[in-house]
Amino acid sequence: MERRIGIAIRQWRIDAGLSQDELADRASLSRSAVQALETGRGSRLATLIRVLRALDRADALDALAPRTGPSPIEQLAAQRRADRRTSRAPRVGRRG
Repeated sequence: MERRIGIAIRQWRIDAGLSQDELADRASLSRSAVQALETGRGSRLATLIRVLRALDRADALDALAPRTGPSPIEQLAAQRRADRRTSRAPRVGRRG
């Protein structure tokens, strides 16, 4: 996983037209910290976050954020309630 993240970071850096030194300066890190991150050699989470912010790619962390809103169980229960309401046939009363 660290290797895959490193490959993505390297590609984003290259796409941004930055050298490792330039990215390190923007992220207030050493070049060796950026190099370690790109090669997947065990970097700290704080380093990853700094680099992503410097690359304007903090959105990459969105997948890791906890979900907000109803849980899957709550969503299923709501769907079942809605299904029950729509599956009931309307009652037709007889008038005499």
